[in-house]
Amino acid sequence: MATSPDPAAPRTDSPSPPQPAGAPAAVEGIATALGRIPSGLFVISWRHDGVDRTMLASWVMQAGFSPPAVSVAVAPTRELVAAIDRGIPFVVNILGESQRGLLSRFGKPANPGEDPFAGLDTLRTPGGTAALAAAAGWIECRGTGRAAAGDHLVVVAEVVGGDSGSAGQPLVHVRKNGLRY
Repeated sequence: MATSPDPAAPRTDSPSPPQPAGAPAAVEGIATALGRIPSGLFVISWRHDGVDRTMLASWVMQAGFSPPAVSVAVAPTRELVAAIDRGIPFVVNILGESQRGLLSRFGKPANPGEDPFAGLDTLRTPGGTAALAAAAGWIECRGTGRAAAGDHLVVVAEVVGGDSGSAGQPLVHVRKNGLRY
């Protein structure tokens, strides 16, 4: 006759209990999972006082159909936030797979007086902002709202123009750790 296990005895076949959120293994798991969320890579451009400005971004996504809108996560200290607050339009340049070499160039702000697009083919959007001619596409945007999101702001922007750009595939980015750049 089979015997039933003693309900008071510890179970040896059950998985480990969940760890608290601050435990090292839990944080590592969260970091890895967040890093596996794929995103594109984008050069955001705007024009301030006749000078082209840029920043590299990865947290951009479509946020609406009618009117078309996108959301962009930006650190609150970035110059782009002040430009959006002043009503300055900006362009999201969608980098293509062949443009991986531009990441280091746009990964840090240009020095004062330096043209961030020097040596690259650009065009001017209807709003006067520089766009990369060889991008997989570009969209011109105007900020319409924002919300705090931890250490970033999520800016919502209406898409007011754009072009499909080159026929190349967009560059997709996956990070090893989703808790840092």
